Amino acid sequence: MTFSTNGKALQRVLLIRHGQTDWNMDGRWQGNEPVALNAEGHEQARRLAAHLSSRPIAAIYSSDLPRAFETATAIGNTRDMQPRLDARWQEINLGIFQGHTRQEMETRFPLEWQAFHDQYWDYVVPRGESRRNFQDRLYAAWQQVIADDYGPEVAVVTHGGAIRMLLLKLFPDEPRLTNLHIENTSVTIVERMEQSWALTTLTDAAHLARHADDERGESGTM
Repeated sequence: MTFSTNGKALQRVLLIRHGQTDWNMDGRWQGNEPVALNAEGHEQARRLAAHLSSRPIAAIYSSDLPRAFETATAIGNTRDMQPRLDARWQEINLGIFQGHTRQEMETRFPLEWQAFHDQYWDYVVPRGESRRNFQDRLYAAWQQVIADDYGPEVAVVTHGGAIRMLLLKLFPDEPRLTNLHIENTSVTIVERMEQSWALTTLTDAAHLARHADDERGESGTM
């Protein structure tokens, strides 16, 4: 099935985190490493795609990292639509921290770890990037999505840190962004309100909750 834009201007952007990976389960910081979905992540992506199948999504943008692209492809397969890859939607490049757990980073790189927190916006992780540069490239990618003006809505499949950093740029005074946890395959919706944008849905993962309920119901009948 092919969905048409019907000449409608962009009204909503769905910001979607990729599905689960083995590194998520191990607590390893992935950064821009090319980590793929695990079996549960593929199932999450399938359920997400079914959840979104009736929405009027006119285009799908995606980070080019495997875990995001595989999630975006699952959405696209329900509507004969290819994701538009853009490396600017990648997760932050964490350099020497990538592949390590928090405890490992604190132990192996104590000075760098401390600077990463003390100089929140401008510290450049060795062989990585700063949060400010990260946010700047995300905002440039956002501006491209807005300029393309597909409508009435588009999906952007990216990463947890990327979603949070973009939201902090768009809504710097939004209290809900403090200590925000962005669940795998959760959907955050930003909606156009005349000349501005509003954060109307934050990290909705109801499709995963329904999956858990279904499993509990099935186990109760056995």
